Amino acid sequence: MAYQLGRWRGLLAALSICVAFPALAKDDLTLNDKDYFEKPGLNLLVFSNWYDGLFSDAKISGVELIHHGERTATNGDVRLNATPEQWDMTPLFKERKVNRAEQSIEAFLHYPDHQFEFSIKVTKNAAGARLTVNLPKPLPKALEGKAGFNLEFLPSAYFHKAFLMDSTPGSFPVYPTGLKEINDKAQPEALALGQHLVLAPEDQLRRVSITSAASPLELYDGRGKAQNGWFIVRSKIPANKTGVVIEWQIDASTEKNWVREPMISYSQVGYHPQQKKVAVVELDARYKKSPKAALIKINADGSRKEIISAKPKSWGKYLRYEYRQFDFSQVTEPGLYAIRFDNQETSSFRIAADVYANAWQPSLDMYIPVQMDHMTINEGYRVWHGASHLDDALQAPVNHEHFDLYAQGPTTDTPYKPGEHIPGLNIGGWYDAGDYDIRTQTQYDVVNTLVTVWETFGIKRDTTSVDYARKYVDLHTADGKPDVLQQIEHGTLALIAQHRAVGHAIPGIVEAHIDQYTHLGDGITKTDNLIYDPKKSELESDGFKSGKFDDRWAFTSKSSSLNYGSAAALAAASRALKGFNDALAQECLATAKKVWADEAAKAKPDSFKYGNTTGGKLEHEQLKAATELLITTGEAKYAQAIEKLLAQVEFGFGASWYVRAIPFMPAEFKNSLKAKALEYQKALADIESKNPFGVPITEAGWAGSGWVIRNALNNYYVHKAFPDLVSRESVLQGLNFLYGTHPDHNLSLVSNVGTRSKEVAYGMNRADFSFISGGVVPGILILKPDFPENHEDWPFFWGQNEYVVNLPASYILLVNAAQELLQ
Repeated sequence: MAYQLGRWRGLLAALSICVAFPALAKDDLTLNDKDYFEKPGLNLLVFSNWYDGLFSDAKISGVELIHHGERTATNGDVRLNATPEQWDMTPLFKERKVNRAEQSIEAFLHYPDHQFEFSIKVTKNAAGARLTVNLPKPLPKALEGKAGFNLEFLPSAYFHKAFLMDSTPGSFPVYPTGLKEINDKAQPEALALGQHLVLAPEDQLRRVSITSAASPLELYDGRGKAQNGWFIVRSKIPANKTGVVIEWQIDASTEKNWVREPMISYSQVGYHPQQKKVAVVELDARYKKSPKAALIKINADGSRKEIISAKPKSWGKYLRYEYRQFDFSQVTEPGLYAIRFDNQETSSFRIAADVYANAWQPSLDMYIPVQMDHMTINEGYRVWHGASHLDDALQAPVNHEHFDLYAQGPTTDTPYKPGEHIPGLNIGGWYDAGDYDIRTQTQYDVVNTLVTVWETFGIKRDTTSVDYARKYVDLHTADGKPDVLQQIEHGTLALIAQHRAVGHAIPGIVEAHIDQYTHLGDGITKTDNLIYDPKKSELESDGFKSGKFDDRWAFTSKSSSLNYGSAAALAAASRALKGFNDALAQECLATAKKVWADEAAKAKPDSFKYGNTTGGKLEHEQLKAATELLITTGEAKYAQAIEKLLAQVEFGFGASWYVRAIPFMPAEFKNSLKAKALEYQKALADIESKNPFGVPITEAGWAGSGWVIRNALNNYYVHKAFPDLVSRESVLQGLNFLYGTHPDHNLSLVSNVGTRSKEVAYGMNRADFSFISGGVVPGILILKPDFPENHEDWPFFWGQNEYVVNLPASYILLVNAAQELLQ
């Protein structure tokens, strides 16, 4: 890979570029020990992160800028489109070389389909950084006029700001503009062209200067094609050239000696008088002061009284920040409080015995019913969506990989031919996330969790009316039926429909076409709700069928994991629905028992696996089914299965299932379980010591609120069974994390729960920059190597902000568990 490096260095030295905002030598970028460039107020990352493997372009890759503490630019890479969309082709990463002597980072990439090799090199200099795109061979003919270097800037960081292109002013639009018609289709039109671009010249905190040595700079608004697009600066790669083909000088202005303001993380909901109360102060590594923190009581007349004051205890460094902890557990008097540190003061929060009493209600009253598919959802004067997908569903084609982690194997595993309508699937279920699909694994998780809520806490709250005959749900209108049972019924109807229709659980139901999948708006407008008939023309309809191919596909490949997971939920639902919907309860139990018997009789399990839609590990799903069938029937064969699985399923996954099985197992089972719990206790201590928040913080492309909730629930069950091994605080600190005691900012990750919470999130509402009450976002995403992030100004980061329906269900369980422990 050392091709022509000497010649390139010479060319770089020869092409000296004038920079609009030269930096002082002492403030030069430095290549740090974490392999990115930094100076106060600026980090420049070069392929520290790569495109998310699950959902294509996640806006966390290539060359990136973290500017005064906010990641404002990403995806600096060679792309084949001026404004690429999420599923457009991306190059494959080969290797990354860090040269400390030269103060450079170079990434080598290629587009294998086009046999196109290139590298992107960033070298620190006195003015900022020089970026080059380097080719060993000329650009392939097929990519001439298409390939170029793109750098994407976060729109919300530049709303209400201007730009200068070669001294000609312009402004960044709040709503997308810049389209022109090419070949009868709207295509992006450059907002500006030139050699020198300055973004936000009026704002020192966001000002970025880019100068191109040769290929002109083009500025685009990517939101004209898709609402999740960004502002894009681009230079096309010239034809018939090798070596340095694009050269930019990049400089981002910085505030002299900039230090990020302290961030006080705490529970926006507040604290029970008897629980531990610890606020965590997040500090820039250059913050050198040692002020005291104070707990302030706010009185009815607005006056404030300092209750306690102390220097927070140093925890140490986690990721890029220093942390200190302010413990005010000694304060138990109910009231309204705030925390003060340096020049920062938090919003108000409560200390009260009923602090968790209503915290779960928005999730049950609003978020979960809003996600109900196949029903009209009404709230007062507002309709959230109509009765959608009543044409469900067509058999998916064989040997087909879908763009959203679904796939169909070599056979349909059903009596239906590819493209044929499968009757009976147009009932029940919840939109999985912002994508409207019915993901079976999510459906059975919600059902299982809500059954546990019902059986453990007996919640009889009734604020929602559900009318299946009219396919109509009315929020804030009681109908005399417990809402938890109605939601259990709704999820169960979707699960049982699969067994009725094809005899087994299926991966799920999802839009066939990407232009439907990306739909933003009322779910009823995604299809005509008429069953597709290929014999009719596209505009032909008889009122029942139409020739318009807008129906969803059902992916139906057999998976024993899915079958067990579905059977677990059906067995659980049969208990909850007894006396509420007896016929459905009986059918669910019979189906669950049949699934278990059928799977046990197989010579080997059906092992079709793809993405995250075909169930968890086989033994995990078996444990769920065995536990729920044991609790339901008390039959010895299920207890024997659990005994066997104890050696196969790690305690960290199976804790809740094992503990719930204890009353139905032989007496010695609890003793065997305690040995596992002792190992768990040691592992938990290690987890809680890794960061100042005392919870597992994941570092994958999807943030970890779900892991935090699961860990807290495991701790709840272990505490219930073995209170001497795990304390209740290991449960409560999971809630504290969700409510704002986490890195980056202190918003509650549960919308409309807490004084300040997530009000911009990724659901079907995302184009409106709004939220759905009770939704839980994935939360704090850790970008490699050390940057915690959750954007409140940009909903389209799905790994940080996408609601999924199983999180509110488990959150409801966790809040009620916490309240029980504190009683």
